[in-house]
Amino acid sequence: MGKQRKKKTRLDFAEIARNVVEKAIGEKLSGEPLDKPEEPAEPDTRNPAAVALSKLGASKGGKARARSLTKAQRQEIARRAARARWKKG
Repeated sequence: MGKQRKKKTRLDFAEIARNVVEKAIGEKLSGEPLDKPEEPAEPDTRNPAAVALSKLGASKGGKARARSLTKAQRQEIARRAARARWKKG
């Protein structure tokens, strides 16, 4: 025959809420650890000074570009963006 599938069980609202709370606190409500420990997140290896500098430039870039474009150029960019949005749907 074929593989046997595991039957899905429906959880009620209280069970779902309990699971959410247990996951949030990292242990079961009885104090026992969860079945599988969560993997630690990878440390951020980016240079903090470079990240801060990038954020400063990013907030200025779009405004500076808009000032350098003519009204007709901005309208054409907006038309292309609108066409791309409608094409996706």
